[in-house]
Amino acid sequence: MRDDRRWMRTLMIVVYILFALLPLYWMLSISLRTNEETLSAFSTFPRHVTFDNYKIIFTDPSWYWGYINSIIYVLMNTVMSVLVALPAAYAFSRYRFLGDKHMFFWLLTNRMTPPAVFLLPFFQWYSSVGLMDTYIAVALAHMLFNVPLAVWILEGFMSGVSREIDETAYIDGYSFPAFFIKIFLPLIKSGVGVTAFFCFMFSWVELLLARTLTTVNAKPIAAVMTRTISAAGMDWGVLSAAGVLTIIPGALVIYFVRNYIAKGFAMGRV
Repeated sequence: MRDDRRWMRTLMIVVYILFALLPLYWMLSISLRTNEETLSAFSTFPRHVTFDNYKIIFTDPSWYWGYINSIIYVLMNTVMSVLVALPAAYAFSRYRFLGDKHMFFWLLTNRMTPPAVFLLPFFQWYSSVGLMDTYIAVALAHMLFNVPLAVWILEGFMSGVSREIDETAYIDGYSFPAFFIKIFLPLIKSGVGVTAFFCFMFSWVELLLARTLTTVNAKPIAAVMTRTISAAGMDWGVLSAAGVLTIIPGALVIYFVRNYIAKGFAMGRV
């Protein structure tokens, strides 16, 4: 009986992995074909492998600058979101003040609100102060929904750290900045890693705000990918190649924070 259950569990895992990897394989397969082959007869493998689609992306400035722009504002947003969320999460985890629960709930409502609701205010504000089509414009806009998420995750990790550590550090003569950087942060480094991962991923895949608040200089790759749609049809090969390349930054981030993510599922609000 146990062998049957083990066999069924293994089979379900294999089926799930194949089901999850199938879209990725198909996108990779299309990126290695010409449009003529893609739109002709169905085939599981490319009959004539070509790297012309990737060549277009790496040689066309509008394409590779789309990736550079996205990486720049996503990294800016990740760093700023974590830096803002750390003291806020500490305050929610260590102190009780008037309206603390209501403020915490209000932060989460910003994360649950669709980005389209804030699109017009951001557009008008940035247009009036000259922030349109800049990296900082998109990074600040994405903080609207990344900071609440970061505060929520970090507060869960910080609440799991005993308050006696704070009191002991103060007795030993540590100032608050020294205690927070040297003692407290190492204890929640898993939470910081998980928070940075989610901030990076949510900012990387967001399209509406990034596309509307940029035109040329800071245009993200997600917006550049819409160029493949024209009167002649859709350039499936280039679009698939761009899709494959957009997976790489996220995969690298997952690789570097994989241990923190595992601890996050065990310890924090993940």
